[in-house]
Amino acid sequence: MASLRLRLSTATAGALAICTVAAFHPTPANAVPSVVPTGVTRYAPEKAYNSFILFSGSDNHTHLIDMNGHEVRQWAQSGFPARYVDPALVQGQKGVIGLQLSEIRGDGTHKIPGATAGFRNRTFGYVDWSDKTLWEWGLQSPEGNARQHHDWARLPDGGTLLLANQNRSVPGGAKPVLDDVIYDIGPTGKIRWTWKAGDHLQEFGFTDSQLQLVLHAENPDYLHINNMQLVGDNHWYRAGDKRFDPDNIMIDSREANFIAILDRHTGKVVWRLGPNLPQRRRTEPAVPFAVDQFVGQHDAHLIPQGLPGAGNLIVFDNQGEAGYPARPLQVTSGSRILEINPVTAQVVWQYTGENSGGPPWSFYSSFISSADRLPNGNTLIDEGMNGRFFQVTPKGEIVWEYVSPYSGETPGTSPDRPTRSNWVYRIQPVPYDWTPSGVPHTETAVAPAFAQKK
Repeated sequence: MASLRLRLSTATAGALAICTVAAFHPTPANAVPSVVPTGVTRYAPEKAYNSFILFSGSDNHTHLIDMNGHEVRQWAQSGFPARYVDPALVQGQKGVIGLQLSEIRGDGTHKIPGATAGFRNRTFGYVDWSDKTLWEWGLQSPEGNARQHHDWARLPDGGTLLLANQNRSVPGGAKPVLDDVIYDIGPTGKIRWTWKAGDHLQEFGFTDSQLQLVLHAENPDYLHINNMQLVGDNHWYRAGDKRFDPDNIMIDSREANFIAILDRHTGKVVWRLGPNLPQRRRTEPAVPFAVDQFVGQHDAHLIPQGLPGAGNLIVFDNQGEAGYPARPLQVTSGSRILEINPVTAQVVWQYTGENSGGPPWSFYSSFISSADRLPNGNTLIDEGMNGRFFQVTPKGEIVWEYVSPYSGETPGTSPDRPTRSNWVYRIQPVPYDWTPSGVPHTETAVAPAFAQKK
């Protein structure tokens, strides 16, 4: 807490100096406070699940921090996302992570006219704790650049699944689009399987009128698939439901408001939730309840075996601006974390700002963000738009909170008016024993500055 007070004191002194200068040199009004706390703002070690946290900051570096916000390791590259690799998938080696290793220079093949997202990844790869590159891929791709975005997965056989972009025309489309593709890449770099979203538009649950809107979308990044993970071991499959084959792939589309599972062999959609669900209720009902419309969601995945809620779907429901037709941003609503039984489509647990004693908009990120179930039953949340990470108990008590101090240029803004923010796309809890031996960490309680409703 002393370090937080020091930051606030220093920042306050700076702010007073700025205010003094501003009296003589007026500046435009700013709706965002100029002094905000960063680092750990509250922490109850006895109630939290204690681990390292891995994330790529807005400074384009990747950071590994402990629960008190101390950086224990930094990598010069960023990831989209940065993720650690389970040692069991790399012959027991600890400290291996996946990152975007190089960028496309200039206005090259990552661009398509009118696209708002210009993902610039040239090569993706794995590096070890000492920064040695273990594997790199991208120049071998059909376009000479990986163009990986939003997600990737290490496979048990040493291969890699990459979610990437291609500029292409889709069947029935009005113009070329920024299509989402998945590559299954063998250990030697050879592509073994390719899936292209634009070839499966009839399987995503669109009505005829919606499909026409999709095919004539103004934004070339028309589906914006932001998640791609193996389904993984689960009790649904072991009970005989083949849709949940552990080797199948779960995706979600931010722009089209659906989550789907792809058959790994046929590429067909075998399970889907959305895009046409009942409108979200004005008053949140008690669980369980039939899932209602999520909007612009992120990080949909089945909770892994061994964790509380295993087999259920957990997703960060942004409630942003998305859909065909697009649902506009709401005035007073907030984001939600939904835990959903994927067979019955019932919400069995949810988190909103109200669960922590605040208004709905006290928890809100209209884009990016993530959520992970933890071994003790808590949930780790990245409120990505605000660079705020926090951990909540099943009842909604916040037992750890951190605000990223790493800022950088905000993507998607006008080059004539550059802006800075501390947004963070996704975070990941990292077990202490993943790192090589001797990496220190602390678990010192931090009292919140303001009382929280229990």
